[in-house]
Amino acid sequence: MGRRVLGVRGLQCVAVAATVVLGAWSASTVGNAQGGGGRAGGAGARGGGAGNDAPFRTMKIQGNVHAIFGAGSNITVQVGDLGLIVVDTGTAENAGRLLAALRQLSPRPVRHIVNTHSHIDHVGGNERIGAAGAPISGRGVAQVGAGLGARAEIISHEETLNRMSAPAGNSAPTPVAAWPTATYSAEYKDFYYNGEGVHIRHMPSAHTDGDSVVFFRRSDVIATGDVYSTVSFPMIDAERGGSITGVLGALNRLLEMAIAGEKTEGGTMIVPGHGRISDEADLVEYRDMVTIIRDRVQDMVNRGMTVAQVQAAKPTMEFDGLYGSAPGWSSAQFVEAIFRGLKPQQASRGSASN
Repeated sequence: MGRRVLGVRGLQCVAVAATVVLGAWSASTVGNAQGGGGRAGGAGARGGGAGNDAPFRTMKIQGNVHAIFGAGSNITVQVGDLGLIVVDTGTAENAGRLLAALRQLSPRPVRHIVNTHSHIDHVGGNERIGAAGAPISGRGVAQVGAGLGARAEIISHEETLNRMSAPAGNSAPTPVAAWPTATYSAEYKDFYYNGEGVHIRHMPSAHTDGDSVVFFRRSDVIATGDVYSTVSFPMIDAERGGSITGVLGALNRLLEMAIAGEKTEGGTMIVPGHGRISDEADLVEYRDMVTIIRDRVQDMVNRGMTVAQVQAAKPTMEFDGLYGSAPGWSSAQFVEAIFRGLKPQQASRGSASN
């Protein structure tokens, strides 16, 4: 697989060049969505996203798929004659502006919302965007306590619904109207819509235990949610089932799904949860960075170092300038999350021979 110097992109075509320009813009503006709602020692359900004074930006990626930036998280939208599919809905405070941006893309209604996970900066607009949508003709959408209604269907993995609702009888962290109305529990869910296959794949125990990525096959665009970000180290929400092993597994599965274009530029376009549009080579660099840091921490765990000692050794040092300044998720928190997800490993037989 081709490699390149980080941050240097070839101008394969006007679309890819435009992606790079937007990338620089989005990295500086959507980084604010990384903070808020956090907990000590872990990634929070980040509710402090971009407010109503943050710039909104819409761009066509390729095929039927567009992206909207500035809503608290990146929003991916498939546009077609049958209506819209919206991947994530940003924060609640940005729902009105998001709805206006969607209507600029198409006058047709939102038919499906796909939630990539349960954090509030990705599902906060569910209630308003869902209520403004409409089901496919002849179908109603079942909502808890309200029967069938004329609203968009909200799709997620069942673990995301569990995190948003109250399966154990506790107070629900999100309103009932924001809950997913259609869940899947298998490895994937797929359907055909607006002339292309839509493949939703579960990434278990990654950022959370309910992560989904969405692959628009003909358009060749993948929306990753917070499994991948260009403005922070991976945020591992251990309290919601996340793990470093799951994050690396998800990144490797994304690489299996993506195909590079000519000279490794372009090809499958990747919409991260936060940051700029990417391609496979960007994802390779990110996966390699995470692998390097995980291996360094694993070596320190094997040597019996404490979490404080591992943090003091700064295993993320050369990457901190790129990923270590995200509000609400520091390099020290990332290292601690890795540390607590690893166990000491014994050297394999013969490794010390010669």
